[in-house]
Amino acid sequence: MNPVNNCVRAAACAGKLIALGLCVAMLGATLALDGAGHAVAAEVDAAGVTAPVGFAEVIERVRPAVVGIRVKTEPGDGERAQLPPAGSLLDRLFRQFGVQIPSDPAPGSDVTVGAGFLISGDGYVVTNEHVVTKGVDIEVTMDDGKIYSAKLIGSDPQTDLALIRISAPGDLPYVRFAAAGPRIGDWVLAIGDPFGLGGTVTAGIVSALGRDIGGESYNDFIQIDAPVNKGNSGGPSFNVRGEVIGVNTVIYSPSGGSVGVAFDVPAETVRSVVRQLREKGYVSRGWVGVYLQEVSTGIADALNLRSTRGALVAQLDEGPAAKQGVEPGDVITFVNDLEVKNPRDFARRVAEITPGTVIHLRILRNAREMSIELTVGELPRARESPKDKQAELKERAELGLTIAQARLVPGAGETGVVVLEIRPGSGAADGGLQVGDIIIGIGGQPIVAGADLDRMVNEARAQSRRTILVRIKRAGAMNFVAVPIT
Repeated sequence: MNPVNNCVRAAACAGKLIALGLCVAMLGATLALDGAGHAVAAEVDAAGVTAPVGFAEVIERVRPAVVGIRVKTEPGDGERAQLPPAGSLLDRLFRQFGVQIPSDPAPGSDVTVGAGFLISGDGYVVTNEHVVTKGVDIEVTMDDGKIYSAKLIGSDPQTDLALIRISAPGDLPYVRFAAAGPRIGDWVLAIGDPFGLGGTVTAGIVSALGRDIGGESYNDFIQIDAPVNKGNSGGPSFNVRGEVIGVNTVIYSPSGGSVGVAFDVPAETVRSVVRQLREKGYVSRGWVGVYLQEVSTGIADALNLRSTRGALVAQLDEGPAAKQGVEPGDVITFVNDLEVKNPRDFARRVAEITPGTVIHLRILRNAREMSIELTVGELPRARESPKDKQAELKERAELGLTIAQARLVPGAGETGVVVLEIRPGSGAADGGLQVGDIIIGIGGQPIVAGADLDRMVNEARAQSRRTILVRIKRAGAMNFVAVPIT
């Protein structure tokens, strides 16, 4: 059928200009024909079409302030520095951006690479702690290829941040931190040294805010989807104004390569940490000496609480809280006039308080509200956790447990009973008790032997209670577990 005749018929039938416009479009679509009426290849021209917004101008301005970092360590240190703690969530999050260089230029040593960025014209560079902390020789490569030696000014393992400094003639280009945090969906530009290839730019968006990835009490990570790989560690992420919104620190990747999930330390945290590192070489944080856990729905029910907000005191250190009236089982709900949402929220709030400051804690104890005043101490910079032991002597107990008295188990202490076996489908299994837990008490009453455990469980049943709050010691730390008894 002839397309030209079709157009004429359409115009005649419709009698309107819109039909004529349709004819013109149809004619234009059929001009690329051969002599036999078959379609042939034609040139495609996109001139005049609006192009996507690019980031070239922003990158040209900020890239001179981004540097590559090459660190020589003692033999074996580079590899150990990249490994996350065994059993932690970071086993899967591959907190190991510093990449091992196979062709070691200096026999007998290891070399890792990472990234960083200048924050002042006199040579201060921000990077990750795990990139430089064990370095015996740190080299910084500028965007123009110039190489300078650097010295470590200070580092902070809690946030995985470090400050180093280079000496170079004249003023150096530097970038500034964003005054406000990003929003979910904002553009983000990451610059780093992936796999030691040199300065590389990637782009994406802010995927989420306030991420808790485990083991990082003092960070609310920014999640981004800009491709980030080994070697990007310590590099900056920028907004479209060329301001630093975060430092690339962790990736989520089963393979070790980018799968579009990376985490940044927020600029607000970096700014605070760097200020202290620059002034005194370390970070001082407030500390009150409490080990906290989440208030689960079961725990809230066992404590007759209306909400799961707050932080449950599981264990006390020999610190300000223990000396000034806080007890295990207390639920901390406010620090001064600021509500506490969860344990991480409490840890961050207290960490920001200058040691020596007097604060007011609002707590719930036995469902009654109390106020405690205490003086904040300084967080010790090195801490160790004891390990629990397992038992050999067995006895049956309520809740589907096989237990042994702690005093009969070397290293388990004098109080409580050690969990040896848990019957599948029992209340203990449903409540989350684990083999190796040391049950210290129930509902604030201490347990010395299996008979104490049985008596307390039966008393709770007689009172028609659905759950009991069991205090346990697990891996050296005190916790509470809500165990159903019906």
